Amino acid sequence: MTSLVIDASVAIKWVVGETGTDDALSLRRHNLYAPDLLVSECANVLWKKVRRGELHPDEAQAAAQLLERADLHLEPSRRLMRRTTELAITLDHPAYDCLYLALAESLRCDFVTADERLRRRVADAGLVQNTLSPAQAAAL
Repeated sequence: MTSLVIDASVAIKWVVGETGTDDALSLRRHNLYAPDLLVSECANVLWKKVRRGELHPDEAQAAAQLLERADLHLEPSRRLMRRTTELAITLDHPAYDCLYLALAESLRCDFVTADERLRRRVADAGLVQNTLSPAQAAAL
């Protein structure tokens, strides 16, 4: 079974129907990891969807409950702070996204994100890190 690091853009697709939901759901057959930051990022996405009228508050609560129960290994972020900072500076990209990259690097596994901008930044920087879209990862 393959190990992957996923970010909130992938996890949220498990509980909210969006483009790429089927690919994101198919990843659940793998060993999945994320930094503990994922919890607050997903909660924030659900709040934004309620605020924009895309979800009813009850739907957001149900989605949060499903995410709480997801088979996902949450890793502490603290030990990744230096590498995350280095990646954020190198990529000129927000550190909270680079935390996922740092975790994937430390676990020596691929990183899956629906964030096209982040994937481009990683590719443009020539990082060895495999950063995949949910569709690419679904083919694994």
